[in-house]
Amino acid sequence: MLDVLVVGAGPAGRAVAAACGERGLRTRVLDPAPGRPWRATYGAWLDELPAELPDSVVAAAVAGRAIAATEHPLNRRYAVLDVPALRAHLDERLAAAGVRVERGRAERGALPPAGLVIDAGGAAQPLSVRRPRPRVRAEQTAVGVVVPAELAAPLLPAGDALFMDWRQHGGPGGWPTFLYAVPLGGGRVLLEETSLARRPGLDLDTLTARLRARLAAHRIRPPADAPREVVRFALDLPRHAGPGVLGFGAAAPLTHPATGYQLAEALRLAPAAAAAAATALPDGPAAALAATRAVLWPAPARAVHLLRRRGLESLLRLPPAQLPAFFEGFFALPDRRRRAYLSGRTDFAGTAAAMTGMFATTSWPVRLRLIGSSLLVSAPPESTTWSNVE
Repeated sequence: MLDVLVVGAGPAGRAVAAACGERGLRTRVLDPAPGRPWRATYGAWLDELPAELPDSVVAAAVAGRAIAATEHPLNRRYAVLDVPALRAHLDERLAAAGVRVERGRAERGALPPAGLVIDAGGAAQPLSVRRPRPRVRAEQTAVGVVVPAELAAPLLPAGDALFMDWRQHGGPGGWPTFLYAVPLGGGRVLLEETSLARRPGLDLDTLTARLRARLAAHRIRPPADAPREVVRFALDLPRHAGPGVLGFGAAAPLTHPATGYQLAEALRLAPAAAAAAATALPDGPAAALAATRAVLWPAPARAVHLLRRRGLESLLRLPPAQLPAFFEGFFALPDRRRRAYLSGRTDFAGTAAAMTGMFATTSWPVRLRLIGSSLLVSAPPESTTWSNVE
């Protein structure tokens, strides 16, 4: 019998499996396509990454800035990961710990017996209880292109990262989008038109047209064979509800509802979850599950998660034209407040202070919307037309 079975061989699954193996736990990873490439670009605040992560895994670490109505230095280093190097690092740890990664599809009731089962299957949450009628999810969507750094220089000078640029440059009207521009290392830059949050996500054709218009305004013409990136993921997944199963990574979900980030949190929490499992497994599967859930979801983390979700719903209820003004207020917050909201997963006081601080940095139209939104249920899906956002 296994000590730990991890379902899902993505970055979070591999990280928690490696950590369990390093604790001496008999661990196996199960995935329907364990060799599939990782095509996403992973970014994180540099100070969020585990100290033991090798320098080779960080492709670039640069100063970050944001542009809403005005420009704001973020006073925080932003890291973009070298995805092949991250995968190689995790695979080396798995091999050294004797953890096997096997091809197989997870089905409840037909899993190999294990003391602790971890669902790291991403947003699909393959081992969670399915809701009969899932609502329309709030999604982040994006379309990007990878170009040489010298070609991207009009938008992204060397040594820079543009976390958000809300300036609009033509293309289809309606729901506002922003540019996310980061160096990837090796003289390459990702330029990505992003819809931060919408229910449902903004369509990819509109994002593609917006990106083309933005690049054309800066006389940037990507090569015809330039690599492309397409992003679509949910921001409001429910807490994992699989009985007898620990949700981990995006399946937990550890995804930040305001940014979509979760990888740094998963890398940081994996050793703590493995340590809790190793300590509790001698007392049985129930004890191991309770101990690892306590690591992932202590009371402060649950409270912050609820606050962040309410923040997402308030954001979704803002008239689209007010989104840039909202972020002008957010970036005007003191550094410690922004840091608490973006990274303080167990900092309830800091998260609440950041949210209330928005009333001092935004205009009355935005304040009134935020007050009203906080009293309402989840925001309804957006119309498929643009008539409600002009």
